[in-house]
Amino acid sequence: MRAPLSMVIALGAVGVAAPAASIDRSTAEERFAKATAGLVPGKPVDCISERLPSRLEAAGRRLIYKVSRGLVYVNETAGGCENVARGDALVTRSYTSRLCRGDIGQTVDLTANTPTGSCSLGSFTPYRAPR
Repeated sequence: MRAPLSMVIALGAVGVAAPAASIDRSTAEERFAKATAGLVPGKPVDCISERLPSRLEAAGRRLIYKVSRGLVYVNETAGGCENVARGDALVTRSYTSRLCRGDIGQTVDLTANTPTGSCSLGSFTPYRAPR
């Protein structure tokens, strides 16, 4: 008896996905460690200014806002915005000039112009250079 093609493809995908997940997790931890190397975590805040000159990176479920060499904000999301790590844009809708805990972000593949995920933002933990 032959297995349906869709079943074979699904089983093959499961076999390939398991090792990739562990690689992604270690890479995410490495990106987080690199982004916060030499910085000290501070007290989490609920909001940050949207106007901060920052570069956005992702490390697993964490969104990393690099403001300067001595200041990085890390946001632990509930998950769903990991595609920022592969280059997708993070789109947030805010009626103020601040990003806040509880805001919803949506990742978008700009090449295909399609949404790829969404997440709820958590608190923002500042990591600063020690004094």
